[in-house]
Amino acid sequence: MAQWWRSAAGHLRTVAASRSSSSALRRSHYHTIQAIPRESTGSKVSSRDRMQGRIPAVVFSQSLLEKFPDARTPSKKHLLTVEKKQIKAVLNSVEAPFFCSTRFPLQIRAGAGSSHLLDSGTVLPIKIHRDEESGQILNLVFVWAEDGMKLKVDVPVVFQGEDACPGIQKGGILNKIRPSLKYLCPSEHIPSKIAVDVSNLDIEDRIFMRDIEVHPSLKLLSKNENMPVCKIVPTSLGNKEPVGE
Repeated sequence: MAQWWRSAAGHLRTVAASRSSSSALRRSHYHTIQAIPRESTGSKVSSRDRMQGRIPAVVFSQSLLEKFPDARTPSKKHLLTVEKKQIKAVLNSVEAPFFCSTRFPLQIRAGAGSSHLLDSGTVLPIKIHRDEESGQILNLVFVWAEDGMKLKVDVPVVFQGEDACPGIQKGGILNKIRPSLKYLCPSEHIPSKIAVDVSNLDIEDRIFMRDIEVHPSLKLLSKNENMPVCKIVPTSLGNKEPVGE
């Protein structure tokens, strides 16, 4: 019977990128991040900004993170501060796990409350630095993410269908091996999350990276597409599948 389930799972399994990426982008446009320039840096300056309800931030081209950045690509780097209240509202709206896989419009104003626009564009958050004890956001890192740009993005994996999974109903456990997958994405096709349906999996069944269906323009950045994303393991099996490339 288990063998039949495994065979059926191979045919009935549906693994797809979340269709919510377009709706997430529409939601993000309700949150045009407002920023102002930050002329000086340092821990004292940053502490003062936080005391005033602002978060230090930086935005630049992702190519600057490469080992050998392309000198032909303009860096367009800005040191900024953003409103703490607005960032908290954004995190509550898009859900924190998907913040760094969602694009947002950015407007850089001459000063707080100023109508003078210095620069604008679309950005992707790539890092939230938090205080380890308090959880307070210390600073944010963004990269420019205009249409046509290709970005390396860690897309969160969300597992669905656990309540209907035959393997779990038999007492198995879903071993979530990969919490995210890294893709090279045209910025306009960045998925906010990858939805993986496990509702047809039996014990010992796996879903592999190669099974994930995404927009054809996305390129999986992995040395081995045969690595599993998840597996249903028997309850008696204490050791989990190792994570790796």
